[in-house]
Amino acid sequence: MIGNFPLTRMRRNRIDSATRRLVAENKLSKDDLIWPIFIIEGNNIETEVSSMPGIKRVTVDRLAAYIEPAANLDIPALALFPVTTNDKRDPEGKEAYNPDNLICRASRELKKRFPEILLIGDVALDPYTSHGHDGIIKNGYVANDETIEILVRQSINQARAGMDFIAPSDMMDGRVAAIRKALDNDNFVNTRIMSYAAKYASVYYGPFRDALESGKLLKGDKKTYQMDPANSREALSEVELDIQEGADSVIIKPGLPYLDIIRMVRDRFNIPIVSYQVSGEYAMLKNAINRGYLDNNQAILETLLCFKRAGANAVMTYFAPVAAKLLKQL
Repeated sequence: MIGNFPLTRMRRNRIDSATRRLVAENKLSKDDLIWPIFIIEGNNIETEVSSMPGIKRVTVDRLAAYIEPAANLDIPALALFPVTTNDKRDPEGKEAYNPDNLICRASRELKKRFPEILLIGDVALDPYTSHGHDGIIKNGYVANDETIEILVRQSINQARAGMDFIAPSDMMDGRVAAIRKALDNDNFVNTRIMSYAAKYASVYYGPFRDALESGKLLKGDKKTYQMDPANSREALSEVELDIQEGADSVIIKPGLPYLDIIRMVRDRFNIPIVSYQVSGEYAMLKNAINRGYLDNNQAILETLLCFKRAGANAVMTYFAPVAAKLLKQL
């Protein structure tokens, strides 16, 4: 006999479904889900992203119908990502602060139709630059402070269009403080900042760049501003700085390969954490599901539960509508 065995039998609390539910340490619900949406120019168009089976790009006029099933499932938040046509891109990403740009038009339309759904606006210049980088390039280097000036204008532009959260994903140093100050000065004191505090230079973003049609534009890589996948303690410094600068919540990106970062941040800081289950993760799971290697329902729900177990409060996932429907059936 080892220890208290057989007096202590761990399997007793696994004996039936009711007991397992009663003692579960973590639970997944629809309230944990954020759905990323790709928006394109044009009218009456829905096109599938070839590298992300089941995921579509949608024009603004079709957005309400596309979103309605998620609204009926009571998914609390959407993250909007615009597909900017090449004729509206330039080296400085000026389209980012055009009041009538694609993401602002989408925000106004969704707020009119679904005022109860929270909107999260991506703030970075890569959807708008002709070179595909997240900032202005000076002498071959993405210039930090000059980029922040445009990010601030972009943030105010989105706040005026109705965004509930500004989500800077650019990884420029000091941008959270600059955006917070600008929002407060423009009377957007309740517009929240959900910062991409620990965003890694990851291979898992490939299908996302395909969706935004920016991958072919990118010159070089983003390793001078996004984090090195070899580092973990550095993420704590990034998160701490963003909290000090006024972030209301933080995003860790990618998701499953970086569960250790979620746990480290959860153990150190008392701030809401969002994990982004990125496009590459979605594509891998979806292809395995489609080939019959994984059970659809179990694979989706188990994967999302892992984020909760690691310490995330919410998960940004392309599976959000499917997961919400599955959770409703439980």
